[in-house]
Amino acid sequence: MSMEMTAMSQMWRSMHTDPEGERRSFSRATARRILGFARPYRRALIIFAFLSVLSAVLTVATPLLAGQVVDAIVEKKSDSLVIGLAIAIAVIAVADAVLGVINRMMSSRIGEGLIFQLRTAVYDHVQRQPVAFFMRTRTGALVSRLNNDVIGAQRAFATVLSGVVSNVVTLVLTLAVMITLSWQVTLLALVLLPLFVVPARKVGGRLADMQREAAGHNAAMGTQMTERFSAPGATLVKLFGRPEAESAEFSARAGRVRDIGVRSAIAQWMFVSALTLVSALALALVYGLGGYLALHDHMQPGAVVTLALLLTRLYAPLTALASARVDVMSALVSFERVFEVLDLEPLIREPADPRPLPAGALGVEFENVHFAYPAADKVSLASLEDVATLDTRGGVEILHGVSFSVEPGRMVALVGTSGAGKSTLATLIPRLYDVDCGSVKVGGVDVREVSFTDLRGALGMVTQDGHLFHETIRSNLMLASPDATEDEVWDSLRRARLFDLVDSLADGLDTVVGERGYRLSGGERQRLTIARLLLAKPRVVILDEATAHLDSTSEAAVQEALGEALAGRTAIVIAHRLSTIRAADEILVVEGGRIVERGTHSALLAAGGRYTELYRTQFADDAAPAA
Repeated sequence: MSMEMTAMSQMWRSMHTDPEGERRSFSRATARRILGFARPYRRALIIFAFLSVLSAVLTVATPLLAGQVVDAIVEKKSDSLVIGLAIAIAVIAVADAVLGVINRMMSSRIGEGLIFQLRTAVYDHVQRQPVAFFMRTRTGALVSRLNNDVIGAQRAFATVLSGVVSNVVTLVLTLAVMITLSWQVTLLALVLLPLFVVPARKVGGRLADMQREAAGHNAAMGTQMTERFSAPGATLVKLFGRPEAESAEFSARAGRVRDIGVRSAIAQWMFVSALTLVSALALALVYGLGGYLALHDHMQPGAVVTLALLLTRLYAPLTALASARVDVMSALVSFERVFEVLDLEPLIREPADPRPLPAGALGVEFENVHFAYPAADKVSLASLEDVATLDTRGGVEILHGVSFSVEPGRMVALVGTSGAGKSTLATLIPRLYDVDCGSVKVGGVDVREVSFTDLRGALGMVTQDGHLFHETIRSNLMLASPDATEDEVWDSLRRARLFDLVDSLADGLDTVVGERGYRLSGGERQRLTIARLLLAKPRVVILDEATAHLDSTSEAAVQEALGEALAGRTAIVIAHRLSTIRAADEILVVEGGRIVERGTHSALLAAGGRYTELYRTQFADDAAPAA
């Protein structure tokens, strides 16, 4: 590697190195965990290190043979010797190339294997986190752990490991050979070393500062584009935003990145030009002093050429090793950031010895349930929330001793003002959260004693937002039942009153619904989530304002489909529309985290209590068309 290329490599590492990595230390426990991840690649790593050493030996051998060629020419030795040395140089070049390919293959297998192992471990672990984790965590920061930090950890096994081993061997062999040939020239070359290493570190540091500033602006522009280019964000900007101000803000950031790019390019050019001059001066000194010694018979001419060639192999490993500690520590920082996520224990865990749910229809029972949403330090990380420290205060209790039961095959409606605790009650059944006190039972079994698989198979839930993935209609439906047949899929659409719509689409079931389903209307999107519920065929159904976004016609169609789907099944409905409430076997009025009234629609109206007030304020407009 030339000194110019070494300089550029040094600057690149400085610009992409964690500034905190050099100042951090790591425990033995962290080292042991890293070795644990490396254990499957132990044999490959040993072979990889050996091949790196062999490649370093070949790197030093070529200049020695080149010097012998020069001596053979000067001394007028036989043609066969010169040709033999040339062939040896060619063989070494081929062997070095082959070793390079093998090393690259092994490095890729080790590195990519480690990336696969870490990514799948983090992804699986994150999936086990409770909903509260995702409500607090920045999605971009979490994705960064799966991408940037995992790749940074991979560098510890591939680039850094091979670089340190090969550079140490190359440096030792090069210095040994150079001192053997001429200690005077070697000393002169080392005197010029600070002119190469010091500027590389200092200019690299300044470029790193500019790079980090540019990265900050790029991240801000990325966030702005992500928020403004989504369907809800674009709608909000068009309705209430100021396009001129948005454009000016984006333009200012883009302009700053442009200016930094120009300054960085000029600094890099000046830096490389200066180091090219240092390289030329070093070679001039070698040729000058070496030539003088050769003219006075203190040195062979070939040795001068050998020293000149070895000089380029001396500066490269010295410069690389000067920043090796930063490289190693930066790679290990990535490991710690990955381990930080893996060490966050899920608040909701699979039971060690799960109990099966009984066959047939299932009842639901809440028994003296108390609940408070968990504090941040229980479910999140400061680094994933972009805060200095997490809020350690305990959560405020939302539910206060709630008790009620839903008999198998019956429907219970929950009504109340916003924030009363209705949706919170619904999330406790599928264990999106766990109760702090009391119990929630399905089929007489505490949900905390049921496996996640059994619980998901028994419960079906439709939320108010009706979330869909940016995939096809078929993929969104079969999320509930991967083994569903084509006829079952179409039957669920027919019962959700979507058959005609999907059948009229050019791509039918293969139509992509768009991000969050925004290519569909609100009513169509919600009916598609209900079709997904129908396809799942759960024994307990939870509807959280499932018909809130439907017009009267769509609501009537969906209510008819739900009436058929809920027959013989237990249903808990968080009500908004009068039509939903009137069909319930029992209505529970929730206020302030407590059940304040319960009964049928007519009985509660006759009582003249809180339900009557809600009816008059929230449901009166629905009474006329219902009548």
